[in-house]
Amino acid sequence: MPAFRDDDPARLKLDLQALPRGSAVAEVARQMTSLIAQGQFPPGSRLPPERRLAESLGVGRSAVREALAALEILGLVQVRPGSGTYIRDSMSELLPTTLSWGLMLSAEHTAHLSEVRSALEVRAAVLAAERGDEDTLELLRVHLETMEASTEDLPAFIEADAGFHLQLARAAGNEVMSDLLQTVRSLLRVWVERGLRSSEQAVTACREHRAVYEAIAAHDPRAAEAAMNVHMRTAGDRVEHADALPVSGEGPTAERSA
Repeated sequence: MPAFRDDDPARLKLDLQALPRGSAVAEVARQMTSLIAQGQFPPGSRLPPERRLAESLGVGRSAVREALAALEILGLVQVRPGSGTYIRDSMSELLPTTLSWGLMLSAEHTAHLSEVRSALEVRAAVLAAERGDEDTLELLRVHLETMEASTEDLPAFIEADAGFHLQLARAAGNEVMSDLLQTVRSLLRVWVERGLRSSEQAVTACREHRAVYEAIAAHDPRAAEAAMNVHMRTAGDRVEHADALPVSGEGPTAERSA
C-alpha cells in the first residue's frame, strides 16, 4: 500500500457522466474503475467525497457508497473511516481475482492459459538475458540454490521456484509482462498445485531452471529461449495431467509452483 497522499480531492477534475435510471451502482463502479485504470487517480490518492461523486453522477449517495464498497472488495480502493477512500497501489493484485471470477477453468481453458504462460515466460527469459544486470543475476542465483537445497521440502521448493520466476519477470524490464504473468499464474494455481508432487519432479525442475539461469548469466538470449521452452514443456505437461493426480498435502504456497 502506498503512502497516502495529502492532495485535495476537491481539486481533481472528474470526467463522469450522469447515469440512466436503474443502473446506478453498477454504472458508478464501471465509471470509477475506468478512471482508475486510466490513471486519473494516482496510487495513494484520495477520492472526492461521496457527496461530490453523487452530484457528478446524478445518483444518490447510497449508490456511490455501495459502488465504492464493491471496489474495496475487488482490491482497487481502501476505505479509511474518518479519512476517506484511497486508491490502492497496483491493479496487478486485482486482476487475478476479477479474471478468476469471469473464467471457469475447463481443461481447454487450462491448456490455452498454459500456452499463454509459456509464450510470456519464454519472452521474459529472452529479455532477461538481454537486460539482466549483476543484481538480477545474484537474486536469480539465490532462488535457484534454494530450490536445489529444497528438493525434499516441496513447500520451500515451491516458494523458491515462485521467487525465481518473479525475479526473472522483473529482470525482463517490462512491467506489463510481469503483471500478465502474475495473472496467468494465479488463474492456473488450482491446476499447478497438483502438478509438483515428488522430489524427482523437483530435481528435474532444478535442472531446467539452472539451464535458464546459466543462459541468462551468459547474456545469451537464444540459449535462454531454448532453455525456457524446455522448462515450459515440462511444466505444461504437469499442469495438463494434474487433474489425474491425487490431491494431498496442499498448502497456501502450492499455488505458486511450476
